[in-house]
Amino acid sequence: MNEADQDQKRGFLNYLLATFNCKCPRCRTGRLFKHGASFNFNKTMRMNPKCPVCGQPTEIEVGFYYGTGYVSYALTVAISVTSFVAWWVLIGVSVNDNRFFWWMGLNIALLIVLQPYLMRLSRAIWLSFFVRYNVNWKTEKPEGYGS
Repeated sequence: MNEADQDQKRGFLNYLLATFNCKCPRCRTGRLFKHGASFNFNKTMRMNPKCPVCGQPTEIEVGFYYGTGYVSYALTVAISVTSFVAWWVLIGVSVNDNRFFWWMGLNIALLIVLQPYLMRLSRAIWLSFFVRYNVNWKTEKPEGYGS
């Protein structure tokens, strides 16, 4: 593997790490949210108006985060499919007993517990679709956002 491929691979891993930690996609260091994840929904979804490190606005336009519903849906489907496959391999699924309903209950509980994080993660992913990493974020201002 040549050096350019290694840099690209490291860049993708850094992107994933920053996204899963809900960091700014432009500088990958600033926190997108004011508070840590919790079940207090008044606090857990409060975002900084702009990145505290690089100044990137977090709400690009009014209603920007309506698209996160699609991202959240895809994440919950992926988690449900993954948990079903794991259940099928480890425990098995049968029409002769109620193991499928036990999996459904476990999956519902898992999604309820993960919901605050999934809501935050879907916002971080959605923002990263529109804002790219900038190597020169320390010297360049965010594009098209005035001062």
